[in-house]
Amino acid sequence: MTNNCRLFVGNISFRTLENDLHDHFAQAGVVTSCTLMLDKFTGRSRGFAFVEMSTAEEAAKAVEMFHGKEFQERALTVNIARPREEREGRPSR
Repeated sequence: MTNNCRLFVGNISFRTLENDLHDHFAQAGVVTSCTLMLDKFTGRSRGFAFVEMSTAEEAAKAVEMFHGKEFQERALTVNIARPREEREGRPSR
C-alpha cells in the first residue's frame, strides 16, 4: 500500500527547522506531520525531511508548488515519498 500523502523533501538548508518547513508547506494545504531527519550522533540536520499532507491532492499540489523552488537559499527537491522497499536495489543472485 502506498501513501501518496507523504513527501520526501531534500536539499534543505542545515539551519532549517521543522516549524519552518511546516509553515512553508502549509501554503499547499493541511500538514499532518513534518519530520526533519537528524544525524543521530551530532543532532544536526541531515538536509532532508518527510512532510505528510492531509490528502494526495494537497501532496501533489505541494510537489508542483515547491519542487525546484528556492527556500532559505536552497532549491528544494520535493517528491512523493516511496516506501523503503522500493528504494533498495535488487537482491544479488
